[in-house]
Amino acid sequence: MMKSSNPIFAHLEHINQHQWIRNFLSTYWFVVFIHFIAQLGSFLFLDYEATPYHFYVHILIVPTLGMMAMILWAEWVQRKRQSHSYYALFLTSTFITWMIIYLNYDIRIITALCLIPIFSAVIFFKRRLLWISSILQIVAFAALYLADPHFQTFLTSFDVVSIPAFIMGGTFVAHVIVTSGSEILSNLHQTMQSKQELIVHNAIMSKMSKTDGLTNLYNQVSFKDYYETAYDYASQGVTLHLALLDIDNFKQINDTYGHRVGDMVLGIVAQVIQQYISSSDIAARYGGEEFALLIFDKQFDEAYELVENIRSHLAGLKWKELDNQTVTVSVGLHSCEPGLSKEQLFEQVDQYLYQAKRSGKNRTVTAGSIHSIA
Repeated sequence: MMKSSNPIFAHLEHINQHQWIRNFLSTYWFVVFIHFIAQLGSFLFLDYEATPYHFYVHILIVPTLGMMAMILWAEWVQRKRQSHSYYALFLTSTFITWMIIYLNYDIRIITALCLIPIFSAVIFFKRRLLWISSILQIVAFAALYLADPHFQTFLTSFDVVSIPAFIMGGTFVAHVIVTSGSEILSNLHQTMQSKQELIVHNAIMSKMSKTDGLTNLYNQVSFKDYYETAYDYASQGVTLHLALLDIDNFKQINDTYGHRVGDMVLGIVAQVIQQYISSSDIAARYGGEEFALLIFDKQFDEAYELVENIRSHLAGLKWKELDNQTVTVSVGLHSCEPGLSKEQLFEQVDQYLYQAKRSGKNRTVTAGSIHSIA
C-alpha cells in the first residue's frame, strides 16, 4: 500500500486496518458458529453417513475447538503483537477455510471458499499480504491432499490442477483490484492534501487581507467592518467604547532614527496594546502611527483604565534605539451613546485625540476632562 506523507493519514490508516482485523476476527466467530449449527442440523435432519461418535468427536467438536483456538490465538496476537497481526489473521483465515473445505469436500463447489482469505487481503491494499495469503491456500491444499487419502480419491486429476490454477487466477484478479485501489487511494490522498494546502493558503490570505503585516493587528479596512458591526450591537444594548491612540512625534522618530526604528516602535506599541485588551476587544492599526480600539462589555471607568494602562506602560519604557528616550501616545476615548451615529462617535473620539495632542501629548482626553501624567 502506498505510504501517506501526511502523518495524520498514516495514523488513521493504521487505526482503520487494525479495526478491520478485529472485524474479521469477529466475523470468524460467527462463521464457526454457523458452521457448527449447519453441521449439527445436517446430522440430525439429513441422511448423514457417519456414526454419532465419529460425527460428534471428529466432525463437530474437535474441528470447532480447533477453529476457536485459532481465533483466540489471532486475537492474542492482535492485542500483544500487533506487528504480526496480519499474518495471524491470514493463518487463522486459511485454517478455518480449509477445515470447512475438508469437512465438506463432498460439496464440489466448497473449494471456492479458498478465495475468501485472498480477497479479504484486498481490504488492506497490501500486495505482500495478498500473495502470502495466496501461497497459504496452495500450501494448505497440498498438505490436505498429501495427508488425506480420502481427499485424494475424491479429487480428479483435473481438480488437482484446476484448484491451484483457480487460486492463482483469483490472486491475479485481486492483485489488479489492489493496484487500481492503491492508485485511487493515492489520488484521493493527493486531492485531500491539495485541499488542505488550499484551505491553509486561503486562511493565510484571509488573515493577510484583514491584518496589518507590521503590527499583526487588524488593518483599517477590516476595522471599519468590525466597527459597523459593533455599532449595530451597541444600538441593541451592548456596551461599546471607542479609543484612538496616536504615537507622539512619530515623524521625528522616523526622520531622526530611520524607518527601521520607526517600524520597531509600531510593533512594540501594538504588542503593548494586545497585552492589555481582552479577547473580546478589537485593536487595529488605523493608519500610519494611529491605532483604534473597540472595547466591549466594560464600564467607562474600566475602559478608561485600560487605555491609561497602555499609555502609562509605553511612557515608562526606555528605548536604547532612541538614545534611552521614551515613546508616548495620546489617546481619545468616548462611549457609544443613544442618538450618536457611528460617524459622530468616531469624529468625537478623533476630536478628543486632537485635543490630547494640542494640550501637551502623552495624555488621555475623554468627555469634558483631560487626563495626563503628573
